[in-house]
Amino acid sequence: MIRIENVSKKWDNFMLSNISLEVRKGEYFVVLGPTGAGKTLLLELIAGFHYPDEGRIYIDGRDVTSLPSAERNIGFVYQEYMLFPHMNVKENIAYGLKMREMKQTEIEKKIEEMAESYRIKHLLHRYPESLSGGEKQRVAIARAMAVEPKILLLDEPLSALDPEMRGEIRREIKDMHEKSGVTVVHVTHSREDAMLLADRIAVMNKGKILQIGKPEEIFRKPASKFIAQFVGVENIFHGKAEKKGNITHFICDGVELVSSMDVPDAKYASIRPEDIIISKQKIESSARNCIKGRVKAIVDIGSLIRLEVDCGVDFVVHITRESFEEMGIDVGKEIYLIFKAQNVHLFR
Repeated sequence: MIRIENVSKKWDNFMLSNISLEVRKGEYFVVLGPTGAGKTLLLELIAGFHYPDEGRIYIDGRDVTSLPSAERNIGFVYQEYMLFPHMNVKENIAYGLKMREMKQTEIEKKIEEMAESYRIKHLLHRYPESLSGGEKQRVAIARAMAVEPKILLLDEPLSALDPEMRGEIRREIKDMHEKSGVTVVHVTHSREDAMLLADRIAVMNKGKILQIGKPEEIFRKPASKFIAQFVGVENIFHGKAEKKGNITHFICDGVELVSSMDVPDAKYASIRPEDIIISKQKIESSARNCIKGRVKAIVDIGSLIRLEVDCGVDFVVHITRESFEEMGIDVGKEIYLIFKAQNVHLFR
């Protein structure tokens, strides 16, 4: 559906550099990265609000690099919603339809359909200043979807909402995507939004794409230390790898980790906190890693308990509240950390 080939764009003191990626038809594609990564600029290039200095952009096999935005059949929802303040909700939804010179009867029918789909029928007479954040978001998406775009571009659509409303609108966006089949490109700095919504994720930083993959690949097999830290991998160790037979031994400050990955020149190892099992005694299991440590800190994080454990290097472990209470763990107690070789991810 979307193919971007070696696209670069200089914008003030910022540079978008050699971006190449493909978004499949009907896919929910998330561009994940920190503020200032270039995510919005990338969306605006796809939309045709700006043109690249180098490279090409294709939509449905058609070269649209120099095509005006009005001829790309794309819907765009900005973080600030960008609703017309002098128009009520009905007029906002109708705007794009009128620009396409649809008949008034067809416009009325489409408004009715959008109002029903996005649960905003009771808001049609209201003006944007009187709407809540969640209501504005629904109206903005309804306006974008009313023109039946091939592609919907979402720029941090949930960032301005409180946690409860964020979850509700996230579910509605997911439902909209499943029902409509529209191709979505959604940029965000939220790991949670990316994990819960994306079919695939591109991680972006400083104007470059660093890694593209399915959510489980990005979150469990980060390609760099930056990505590992950004997606919340709390156990990241710097050391040296050595291949022994069909396994790799990774040494960090005297602590040895065993990995099933074949990365003999790895400089980093990561293990997600939820992939570690704890025991009060050493046990025999199929897991290749069993490391003794002492509990340094215990933090209640809601449904889970976060343990900080000194094993020569510091590990973070997440366990359920039930397991924590059953084991009677306290600060200063010795425990064993057990995890499989396949859960030790190595990267350079």
